Amino acid sequence: MSVRGLMNADSEPADNHAAWIVAIARRQDRKAFAGLFAHFAPRVKTYLLRRGCDAARAEELAQEAMLSVWRKAALYDPSRATAAAWIFAIARNLWIDAVRRSRLPPPALDPSDEPAPEPLADTLLVADDRARRLHAALQDLRPEQIEPLRLAFFEDRSHAEIEQLLGVPLGTVKSRLRLALSRLRAALGDDA
Repeated sequence: MSVRGLMNADSEPADNHAAWIVAIARRQDRKAFAGLFAHFAPRVKTYLLRRGCDAARAEELAQEAMLSVWRKAALYDPSRATAAAWIFAIARNLWIDAVRRSRLPPPALDPSDEPAPEPLADTLLVADDRARRLHAALQDLRPEQIEPLRLAFFEDRSHAEIEQLLGVPLGTVKSRLRLALSRLRAALGDDA
């Protein structure tokens, strides 16, 4: 592939970005790095500007992120993340480090900036199945086991608070929680 082809990274499939990182890791391929830099450096800078960096700091962090891509290319695993996710994670971590060093509170993030990833269908099916089994297992618990469980896990109460609310000894609270959790684990099998 020519340098011109690399520089026109918008027309390249995202798979090529991962291949470029692999090429950098294996051969320290400067053309591949030029393609990655041309594609991602402006995007990383924009990302950092949206996070509250001033233009100079965003430029500096974007270059530092791309330099980290060059240095850490051997750590990239295409089966675990896309090239974009990996590069933006590096940039995000650099931004967090910079904010911590400056001892300023990070600006409020706008949740609309980052779209939530769509869960996979099999993940949804597994979660739905597990939720149904958990609901059924909860129905099988005795009321004296459900109440401490509800207070501990849904109201985030301490064992001492549960003791006072239920008027039972602390040992009884712990025993009921242990028994409830044990029954839930048994009902859920390997998922617990």
